[in-house]
Amino acid sequence: MKEDNVEVDSEENEGEEIEVNEEALPSRAAAIHEEIRQDGEKELERDSLALLFSAIAAGLSMGASLMAKGIFQAHLAGVPGAYLFENLGYTFGFIIVIMARQQLFTENTVTAVLPVMHKPTGSNFLLLLRLWSVVLLGNLAGTALASLAFTHMPIFDEATRQAFMAISHKVMEHTPGEMFANAIVSGWIIATMVWMFPSAGAAKIWIIILMTWLVALGDLAHIVVGSVEVLYLVFNGAISWQEFIWPFALPTLAGNIIGGTFIFAVISHTQIRNDMSTRQKAQAKAEAKKRRKNEKEKDEG
Repeated sequence: MKEDNVEVDSEENEGEEIEVNEEALPSRAAAIHEEIRQDGEKELERDSLALLFSAIAAGLSMGASLMAKGIFQAHLAGVPGAYLFENLGYTFGFIIVIMARQQLFTENTVTAVLPVMHKPTGSNFLLLLRLWSVVLLGNLAGTALASLAFTHMPIFDEATRQAFMAISHKVMEHTPGEMFANAIVSGWIIATMVWMFPSAGAAKIWIIILMTWLVALGDLAHIVVGSVEVLYLVFNGAISWQEFIWPFALPTLAGNIIGGTFIFAVISHTQIRNDMSTRQKAQAKAEAKKRRKNEKEKDEG
């Protein structure tokens, strides 16, 4: 569903045909770029209300990461290799969100950015800001609802609740600078994961597990999963709302955007642009040669 007059500036919408056949493009990377870019256009053109509800659902689903990680920690205490299994729980939320096609902010830092880089017009930038704002708001609302449910509903035993507190306090041990640096790496890993999806096929779920497990093992900051954890502290009175915003939310958000957009997406787009430019020059050269040949044959005739 689209809102009225919400349309991405692109060659397709201007009536031009864009080549997506891998064999007709200069590289496999170019084919992946075009597939992700076209997915990004669809996301940019979606109705705001549909985006919001999908983003809220994603925030709620991300609660599964804290839930699984906390349950594992509570029941694996003293078991060799418990740290590895505990952090495997972190992947649960991502699996639900991505396989269910819910809107996740960090996934949009690469998917929705490619159409803007392809055609950086003012209207496209506004569409990107609209998407980011709606999805981030919905994600945070969903994480808040998940944290409230974990806090007030009689679902978990005391050991699991204590595990939730321990996991969440560990997030807040980092300084703002550490949050920012960790979030850059996290954003880059998530963007890499998205870039791998078109080639993953049936292995997509394993890509999600391995890449997000790596984020957990590295103790990296993620704005959505981290919000579930930090808001759990807020709703339990352990920290204030101000502490949620700083040192957590603002540095983490900035780091995720930089890692996913300004590092991964820019570099990926640049390599494709150079590929396409080389291909266009070769085509122009071949056409010029053919034209000269035709003119020569005409003169001789």
